[in-house]
Amino acid sequence: MRSGSARFPNQQGIVKDKFLKERRGSRMRGIMFRGANKDFRPLRIGFRAISMVLVATLWLIGCHGGDAGPGFGGRGPVPVLVAKAIRKAVAQRLHAIGRVEAFSTVQIKSQISGQLMQVHFKEGQDVNKGDLLFTIDPRPFEAALNQALADLTRDNAQKAQFANDFSRYQTLLKEGVGSRQQYDEAKSKYEAIAATVAADEANVQTARLNLEYTRIISPIDGRTGNLILHEGNLVKANADTAMVVINQVRPVYVDFALPEQDLAAVRTSMASHSLGVDVIAPGDKKTTVPGKLSFVDNTVDPTTGTIQLKGLFDNQHQKLWPGQFVDTYLTLSERPDAVLVPSQAVQTGQ
Repeated sequence: MRSGSARFPNQQGIVKDKFLKERRGSRMRGIMFRGANKDFRPLRIGFRAISMVLVATLWLIGCHGGDAGPGFGGRGPVPVLVAKAIRKAVAQRLHAIGRVEAFSTVQIKSQISGQLMQVHFKEGQDVNKGDLLFTIDPRPFEAALNQALADLTRDNAQKAQFANDFSRYQTLLKEGVGSRQQYDEAKSKYEAIAATVAADEANVQTARLNLEYTRIISPIDGRTGNLILHEGNLVKANADTAMVVINQVRPVYVDFALPEQDLAAVRTSMASHSLGVDVIAPGDKKTTVPGKLSFVDNTVDPTTGTIQLKGLFDNQHQKLWPGQFVDTYLTLSERPDAVLVPSQAVQTGQ
């Protein structure tokens, strides 16, 4: 080290001067930074104060709802409504969605084949039992009836002749004049013609029945539907498609289903009195159609866990229509003197 110091006498001085300059520079930067912090400290405190004031103002506005009143907690007066409790009959009901069904449905089909000559109603018309609906060409069936009557007349004449022969040979046989063979032949002919006459009489009845089938009448009171065949069409006996469908809409059924959990309550109520069923048709929420429970199925549907029921309704004003879906209410019991209060008076938790 000594030899190095002696060899470079100015090196230590140069290093010392650099060290002193760097130390002075660092001190000057510290003074400048401290001075800058002192200058910006009041501005930072001002921003903090403004932020606190804004937060407090927003909190007060949220608490008062924007309208400060003289009431408790700065709120306005709370309105109080008064209503009377009344006594009224209250029914225990079960609700379900039901479907209207016709009391009876008849598909009108022809029992003979022929040409449709005339239709005696309009589509959608109300018809009564016994009204004439269709007329099929009766001429072929009139001819068949006349043929059957002619055969019957001919065979009746032969029957009379064979009856006389049989009676004559029977008398001769008793007197010992006639032979047994002649008697047996006369008896056989008479019995054969008697059977033929019986067959002719059956043919006459069939011909008359077929002739009556040319006039198709309504078997029930109801309303006609869409007309499938029109005048001039050929009608097939017992065709797959009905000529027209008639639905009896007075009275009607309403078919609905209830969960199996309600079956016990329904059966208990049925044991003491008949159950009423009320329905509300779509589009007429103010009108309730009353009826009676008429049917409870004998088994619970295992796939849905429900049981089918039916209500019977007079439907004199035809407010219910087959195929229509309706709100159905089954009344199990009624409380005649129940105390009722407005729903607004009952608060959550009471």
